[in-house]
Amino acid sequence: MKRVLRLFGCSLAALLASADFLFAADKGPAPFYGTAIAGGIGAGLSILGAGWGFGKIGSAALESMARQPEVKDDIGRNMIVIAALLEGATFFSLIVALLMWISS
Repeated sequence: MKRVLRLFGCSLAALLASADFLFAADKGPAPFYGTAIAGGIGAGLSILGAGWGFGKIGSAALESMARQPEVKDDIGRNMIVIAALLEGATFFSLIVALLMWISS
């Protein structure tokens, strides 16, 4: 019974995949989705990089505050400045990736 269901599923998938070939309608050239895929991958990598960067900033700041508690105010201010610069670069790369995705 499993073999029959698997064969039915494979034949149904093949039929649905070849539906454009079965119907003889000319739809023009096939659309190119490469820039949309690149935009999606770029947006995902941008967010992953930002998360990794914020984690590194936070861990380094907490470690340095634990070693020298007397300079925690300076470290906190510097951490906020670096996080703002990282967020700006992340937003820039995210906007570029989204523009690539929309333009396709």
